[in-house]
Amino acid sequence: MSDSLERLYQAVIAARDLDPATSRTARLFQRGPSKMAKKLAEEAIEVVIDAVNGKTDAVIRESADLLYNLTVLWASAGVRPADVWREMERREDLLGIAEKLPKPVKASKMAPAKSPPKATAVPAARRRIVALDGRSLRKRH
Repeated sequence: MSDSLERLYQAVIAARDLDPATSRTARLFQRGPSKMAKKLAEEAIEVVIDAVNGKTDAVIRESADLLYNLTVLWASAGVRPADVWREMERREDLLGIAEKLPKPVKASKMAPAKSPPKATAVPAARRRIVALDGRSLRKRH
């Protein structure tokens, strides 16, 4: 898969300076990182909606769009696929491939200490999880 993303990345780099009137990639670069981020978020939402609704073929198509838009944003930010793979390998070494690194707890979100801090801190309350009900989700087009 990393070869496919590298090829996609190289194609994005090659297309960024094309005519925006004929190239979606060039148009995204012309419009800037905010538009790129918006398109990435839209595609991510579409993947989620299709997955919740059990539309496997649509998840595949929308995932391809998601990867394209992610690659465009990477190119804009100066991030290469190899940079991301190195981070994935680092995380795998720490926790295993199927685990996400926990977010660090900020000092301001820890319980106030009356005495010198102990070895363990009390983390802030976790964000509420919102359940997605597949019957009520629809994509906007």
